[in-house]
Amino acid sequence: MPAKRKFRPVIDETPPSSASIRGRGASWSPANRFEKLHVDLTDVDCVDLDPATEEQPRRATQYFRDGTKSIITRNSSPDVGFETSLNPYRGCEHGCIYCYARPTHEYLGFSAGLDFESKIMVKMNAPELLRAELESPSWQSQTLVMSGVTDPYQPIERKLRITRGCLEVLVKFRNPVAIITKNHLVTRDVDLLCELAKHNAVAVNLSVTSLDPNLQQVLEPRTTSPQGRLDAIKQLRAAKIPIGVMVAPIIPGLTDYEVPKILDAAAKAGAQFAGYTIIRLPWAVAPLFEHWLEEHFPDRKEKVLGRIRDMRGNRLNNSQWHSRMTGEGVFAEQIASLFRVGCRRAGIGERPVLSTASFRKSTTQLRLKL
Repeated sequence: MPAKRKFRPVIDETPPSSASIRGRGASWSPANRFEKLHVDLTDVDCVDLDPATEEQPRRATQYFRDGTKSIITRNSSPDVGFETSLNPYRGCEHGCIYCYARPTHEYLGFSAGLDFESKIMVKMNAPELLRAELESPSWQSQTLVMSGVTDPYQPIERKLRITRGCLEVLVKFRNPVAIITKNHLVTRDVDLLCELAKHNAVAVNLSVTSLDPNLQQVLEPRTTSPQGRLDAIKQLRAAKIPIGVMVAPIIPGLTDYEVPKILDAAAKAGAQFAGYTIIRLPWAVAPLFEHWLEEHFPDRKEKVLGRIRDMRGNRLNNSQWHSRMTGEGVFAEQIASLFRVGCRRAGIGERPVLSTASFRKSTTQLRLKL
């Protein structure tokens, strides 16, 4: 007999007073903005608990097959730096509380809160779909970003190996790829990355938000430790794979002071290039982040939110092109200056331009020599 569903009106979006869940970034599920009713079988905010005396129930991660018929995503955003991307997973178990991708789960009927990090859609046929799209006469070789939304090396990748399968296809076609991850697991695929590096067709970016492991554990609960990420940079550089660091996202009033330290540590580990973004809080991410601050840093909450508003036109989020990634105003300018000076002192250079010159289709017939 199916479990009885719990229904909650959309207007009831009050988060629990104080109830963080070990191993999760979010501690509740705000209502889906597209749904008239908020439906969830196991939301902790639907469970009658006294957070002062009882421990929140843990939520097990569930995995669902994604029946997508295409795998390459195209975008026309003028400020993201790429046109095509590849996402083997939808949702991300890393559970980063600030993740701007959380609202994408609402398109699936899920919540941007706990659902995003505990109900993961997996594209089991991603390598096959990728092979078909690269074989298509319409495909003109260009750099694919893996991923543009969620991490391609989240924990389940160790078992499912979907990202590795996609890399095997990219190696076959010699199509360039830029990887962004927070997980040391990327070093597992060093053999494939080396093959792509021979053709100047790969660059890897390790995202480092903080060097403080205590902060990392509550900010990004299921990611690799800061030291583990630096070790991944070291290993990839030793393998002669172009490697950089993404200082992202920078959270003013919480992690901004770490920017020079992160750049210095990454450079010493072998990082050759760097980038940064300022925290973005679209849609449900804003109340989730506010509640997270109240749970973990109540003394800094108003300072952090105040500085974010200062950089976002007195709002928590501003989706305006070209400023949404870096913010505006005096604090944004200070962070930009801090980043530039940090890169110069650490000896970090420009990002590499990847090449499509070696791209080949497996169906291309060899010409006979006369």
